[in-house]
Amino acid sequence: MTDTKDSVFPVVCPCCGGRLWVDGEARGVIRSEKAARKKSSLDDLLLREKKRTEGIDHKLEATFELQKKKHDEAEEKFKKALDLKSADKT
Repeated sequence: MTDTKDSVFPVVCPCCGGRLWVDGEARGVIRSEKAARKKSSLDDLLLREKKRTEGIDHKLEATFELQKKKHDEAEEKFKKALDLKSADKT
């Protein structure tokens, strides 16, 4: 029988950098470890937050414009309906 240490090998995920220890004989994962996260500086954090808030402002403006456009279209249709109704009465 072979030594257990020889049958266990690490596998590193190319996407996230996480590490798995796989037992070749048992054909299972023995241990897993998440990849170490890169610590960012305060400047990076502030820059990301600024971009996020600018994105929120842009979305808010776009939503407001869309609502205004829908309101104007509905008001125009209502006025047309009133004009048609008043034209039918005469």
